[in-house]
Amino acid sequence: MVTLDAATIAAEVVRSDRSARDAVAGAITTAKAQQERLNICTLIDEERALERADEIDGLVAQGKSPGPLAGVPIALKDLIDHEGRTTTCGSGFYRHDADTSAEVVRRLEDAGAVIVSRTVLHEFAYGFSSENHWTGPVRNPLDPNLSCGGSSGGSAAAVAAGQVPIAIGTDTGGSVRVPAAMCGVFALKVTSGRIPLSGVFPLAPSVDTVGPIAGTVGDLSLAYSAMAGYHREDPWSWPSPVVTGSATRPDLKGLRIGVPVPWVDDSPVSEEVADSFETAIGRIRDLGADVEEFRDETVGNDRAIVALSGAEIAAIHRRWVEEGKPYGPEVAARLEIALTVSVDDFMQASQWRAMARQRTMAAFGTFDLLVTPTTGATRKVIGEDTVQTTDGAVPYRSVLSCFTAPVNHLGCPAIAGPLPGGSPPPSLQLIAAPWSEHRLLEVAGLLEREGVFRRP
Repeated sequence: MVTLDAATIAAEVVRSDRSARDAVAGAITTAKAQQERLNICTLIDEERALERADEIDGLVAQGKSPGPLAGVPIALKDLIDHEGRTTTCGSGFYRHDADTSAEVVRRLEDAGAVIVSRTVLHEFAYGFSSENHWTGPVRNPLDPNLSCGGSSGGSAAAVAAGQVPIAIGTDTGGSVRVPAAMCGVFALKVTSGRIPLSGVFPLAPSVDTVGPIAGTVGDLSLAYSAMAGYHREDPWSWPSPVVTGSATRPDLKGLRIGVPVPWVDDSPVSEEVADSFETAIGRIRDLGADVEEFRDETVGNDRAIVALSGAEIAAIHRRWVEEGKPYGPEVAARLEIALTVSVDDFMQASQWRAMARQRTMAAFGTFDLLVTPTTGATRKVIGEDTVQTTDGAVPYRSVLSCFTAPVNHLGCPAIAGPLPGGSPPPSLQLIAAPWSEHRLLEVAGLLEREGVFRRP
């Protein structure tokens, strides 16, 4: 089991206190031992990962630095291309033998990382449970009867189970933040355009993002620094300067944080999430932040999201649906709805998105960050379609995505971190203005050091 954070592993490898082979072999041993019980991986890439680890050790022996992620084992969501491996997207029919790696994989490997596994996801990343019809469900390491969330469920579970310190997922409506919340770990959803999407199978490209899931805020920062930056061959990439590293601060004095209502007040939440959110707000105030309500009826209203994402998803899958390709029942039903989105629906929804972005950017003239729960609940039993909230049983997708999905359409970065509580614990989401990932990492690092964020 991987018990050290990525920063420690890399430092030990560079000093020759630990070999990259030992670090990678440990990750592989753990993944293999847990596969039958948790169903986290579609591929445990033992032979090639150990060869890569030996290359890292060879560089160290020559006195060369392999990079800031030297020898760090990393798990990769199985819709991101890795040269010589097969991308399945969790599908019953899609198979792509990658002859080149995605840009994010190239950057991680240039930083010294070793990809040890490919992880199970919700079919084509179109869902929030990772209960995959074709591979079976990913089981939550905190309670195997529970969902680990989705769509990057295997990636979050790999971190929570101690297989790897960092895993890579994608986030179109919460797909790194939701499983991180369900598994009691950290995740960073970046600004749209911040990390390249080339070589990543799309869900809804205008709001797709790639992001890290990790056991510590510091490891999120390491992975983010390795992956972020403009890529001119990627049409979704944007040439905004990247601020890397996260400053330390002794407290939150001078920080202005907004609680968006009625978004927070009207969303379905469990009693545990509601209580933990109030406690966290109190702790944040105690650390010096000025926390006030930010009231706007438009921000957080997600009624238009089905039309916005659905139109893009339909464009990608329409041909396969018409050809009769096999989809699992849940994804097939969602695609049926997506395929009915009209141009008028999309234009009306786009108007909502433009207004929501305008109002949110105006709010960031007053507030440094916005704060919400990450998910409305963290306990979803595998095989059940509802979760319990203060309003009774509610369809699980509504509860798990109500705080995350709007953020993608606002174009903002957000970070999710576990709060003290049950197992799985509630999770807190911090949202910042576009291109402000460094501010999120700085504040989240303080909250982690002060125990506001705490893994179970």
